[in-house]
Amino acid sequence: MTNSRHHRIDYIEFTVVDLERAKQFYGEVFQWHFTDYGPEYVGIRAAPDDELEMGGFCLGTPHPKPTGAPLVVLYSDELETTLNAVKTAGGTISTEPFSFPGGRRFHFTDPCGNELAVWQTVE
Repeated sequence: MTNSRHHRIDYIEFTVVDLERAKQFYGEVFQWHFTDYGPEYVGIRAAPDDELEMGGFCLGTPHPKPTGAPLVVLYSDELETTLNAVKTAGGTISTEPFSFPGGRRFHFTDPCGNELAVWQTVE
């Protein structure tokens, strides 16, 4: 059974050149809160008690997108099914599925050249 998150925009990821500066700026302006996941990634929460993150800051560019271009991340209940649907519809997989703490995801470009990502939780 699918839930209401399936194939919805779930997360926005910003590539930044300075994690500390990004945290300082967005914390000051929007009162966002952060979870450090190491030297290259920071999760973003709207409030300190939020259980779910709304986005993240990624240092540098591990994926083929320019600094400053946000990455829209969709959620899928069935990652492999969505991966195959992207391929069938003419999308190009730019980053094959990979695991990270709490989930798996892949990146793709649509026929117009927009890069997006799709993720799924791993229980």
